[in-house]
Amino acid sequence: MKNIEISNIANLPTQYGNFKIQSFKEQLLHDRREHLVVFTQELPTTPNVRIHSECLTGDVLGSLKCDCGEQLHYALKYISQHGGMLIYHRQEGRNIGLFNKVNAYALQDNGLDTIQANHQLGFEADERTYDIVEFILNYFDIKRINLLTNNPTKINSLESVEIVERLEIKIDANPFNQNYLWVKKSFMGHLL
Repeated sequence: MKNIEISNIANLPTQYGNFKIQSFKEQLLHDRREHLVVFTQELPTTPNVRIHSECLTGDVLGSLKCDCGEQLHYALKYISQHGGMLIYHRQEGRNIGLFNKVNAYALQDNGLDTIQANHQLGFEADERTYDIVEFILNYFDIKRINLLTNNPTKINSLESVEIVERLEIKIDANPFNQNYLWVKKSFMGHLL
């Protein structure tokens, strides 16, 4: 991959423990994305890795419409205890962007599910790509991982690393995200 800038490494003390942090700035044709890697001081031979797709509404605002924020916190806690890294993948709203995600939310408020809303806006159900994730794993010379995910697309998208084990993330449903989780399981193949 070209047009990647890599930051220095800094310390990041959190409520879950002390991590290291590094940013990877990706220059795309009409966009710039700054992905983040949060990792433990010592990486195991087979690190536990979470590819966490950006979700401002869930991660920062605590939205109950999804399970993203809860998955983020679950992963940080697990990685702190067992070693590994979290790649904060800056592709908001399955890579349709925050503006379009809010428009999709409005369509969902009127009865569409997440896939139908994306289609109504002219997008695929999931527009994410994982080239930068592979770049980051290669940069850290990681060849084998335990992947914290319920998403089969993430499992199938990684070609340069061996996934030794898939680690399930269990999050309880709530009245606001039950349909969202059902759609992920029924139509997107999520392993819930």
